[in-house]
Amino acid sequence: MDPNTLFSLKGKVALVTGGATGIGRMAATGLMMAGAHVLIASRKGDACKAVAEELNAMDSPGSVEGFAGDVGSENGIAALVAEVNARTETLNILMNNSGVTWGAPLGQFPHMAWEKVMNVNVAALFHLTQSLLPILIKTGTPDDPARVVNVGSVMGEVALGDGAYSYAASKAAVLHMTKIMAKELAAHHITVNALAPGPFVSKMTAFATADEGMRDKVGQDVPLGRVGRDEDIAGCMQFLCGMGGAYLTGAVLPVSGGIQVMSGPNLFRAALEG
Repeated sequence: MDPNTLFSLKGKVALVTGGATGIGRMAATGLMMAGAHVLIASRKGDACKAVAEELNAMDSPGSVEGFAGDVGSENGIAALVAEVNARTETLNILMNNSGVTWGAPLGQFPHMAWEKVMNVNVAALFHLTQSLLPILIKTGTPDDPARVVNVGSVMGEVALGDGAYSYAASKAAVLHMTKIMAKELAAHHITVNALAPGPFVSKMTAFATADEGMRDKVGQDVPLGRVGRDEDIAGCMQFLCGMGGAYLTGAVLPVSGGIQVMSGPNLFRAALEG
C-alpha cells in the first residue's frame, strides 16, 4: 500500500462552490496540491479568476480554473451546471461550500432571514447536487466513487444559536441531508460526506477572526485552544476525496477543535470537593 496514492487526486476534476474565499479556498488549495483540476465558482467571477491565477502560480501538481456561478436561484444553478458541463466531461468531486448567514438578537430576528439562508444553504445544495448527478454518476466507479462533500457547521451539531438562528438550523439540515443523500446515492457509486467546521478565518467570521487578538480570544473557547487552519480543511478534503476515503459515506467530520463534544460542568464536582 503506497501512502502516496492514498491521498493523491491526480487526474481528478473537482468543483468547489464559493471557492475564492474562506473554507472554499482552503479546500480548493488542498485539492489542487493533491493533483486535482479544481473549478471554483462564486457570484464574483473576477475574484474566482484572480484566486485561480494566484493558486496556479504555486508549485503544485494540480491546477485551478475560476469563473462566475450563482447558486442563489434556480436559473443560476442551471447556468452553473451548463458551465461545468461545457468545461469538463467528468466530475469526480463536488464540494457544496457556498453559504450565507444572518445575525440578529432573539426577538429581533427577521422572517426574511430564514428564506434567504435556507434557500442558499439547503435548497441550493440539494438542487445543485441533483442537477450534477448525471456527470457524477458517469464518473463514479465501485472502486473509486465520485465524491460529494457538503459544508455544514458545528452549529448544526450542537445547540449554538449565537444570534445566527437560521444559519444554525440550515446547517443542521445540511448534515441530515448529507446522510439522506449518502443512503440514496451509494448504489450509484457516489459517496456523500460533510464537514462540520468550528471557527475558521473567513469573510463570514471576520467580525470575530479578522484581528489576531480576537482570533486568540475565540481560540481560548475551543477545547484544542485555537481557531482552524488552512491545513485542517485541506487534509480533510484530501482524505475524503482520495482512495483513503473511498469506503466512507454518510460521515460528518467535526473539524471544530472539539467543540462538538463540549458539555456542561461536572455535575458532582462541588459535592466531591466539598
